[in-house]
Amino acid sequence: MMKLKLCILPLICCSHLTLADIAVIVHPSNNNLMDASAISRLFLGKSKKFPDGTVAIPLNQVEASTSTSQFNSKALRKSSSQLKAYWSKLVFTGKGSPPKSVDDDTAVLQLVSSNPNIIGYVDSNVLTDNVKVLTTF
Repeated sequence: MMKLKLCILPLICCSHLTLADIAVIVHPSNNNLMDASAISRLFLGKSKKFPDGTVAIPLNQVEASTSTSQFNSKALRKSSSQLKAYWSKLVFTGKGSPPKSVDDDTAVLQLVSSNPNIIGYVDSNVLTDNVKVLTTF
């Protein structure tokens, strides 16, 4: 019985990491509504504009970020290696380049709150009133 408790304890302690939602955020003045497909198209370089026609600037976080791995799997439905291959092909053929990356949720919040054209994602636990949530994954 003790062995079972020792096996379950780490799972319980780490379970909060897998339950965290990822919030896709924009500037509060951005009135665009976007579904998961439109968000995916922006972050995969297939679209460059918000539905209202304004330029959209997608903002990633560094690959080591927990938010990035969650966003990639939940929103883009791709693994890190699949995304590397995808962007390598586009960069090599001159058809695109990946979104700029910043270090963490704090940097995304700061940039999104200061520019109505930026769209990013953060852990839903760090949201502030300085940004607007489009959707969560």
